[in-house]
Amino acid sequence: MTQQKPTEAEWREKLSLEEFNICRCSATEAPFTGEYVDCKTAGVYHCKCCDNALFSSETKYDSGSGWPSFWQPLTESAIKEVADISLARPRVEVTCAACDAHLGHVFTDGPQPTGLRYCINSASLELQAL
Repeated sequence: MTQQKPTEAEWREKLSLEEFNICRCSATEAPFTGEYVDCKTAGVYHCKCCDNALFSSETKYDSGSGWPSFWQPLTESAIKEVADISLARPRVEVTCAACDAHLGHVFTDGPQPTGLRYCINSASLELQAL
């Protein structure tokens, strides 16, 4: 039996207004304002909405972009990549594979070994320190 996904009202009750706008409405937090931008704590970053493990602190780096950046997800199945044509220039949106929460975007200007920059909103994450 599959578990039913929360309703919009249930998400609004669980999340702060900023978290709801980012995770459920694909908003973006202002650069350099998120809790995890400069965080150096070792651990695993989980989805704020459903607790799905998403990124390891071992792949986090300072991209200078103003958002927490990672060069790869914890596992390929942790996230989904979706074409985003909401702006003039196409981008690739990153969502949680478990609950479809908007996390951020992925770009091809990251460091090796992947060359990717997963640019993620702090408000969509919850760090579980090691």
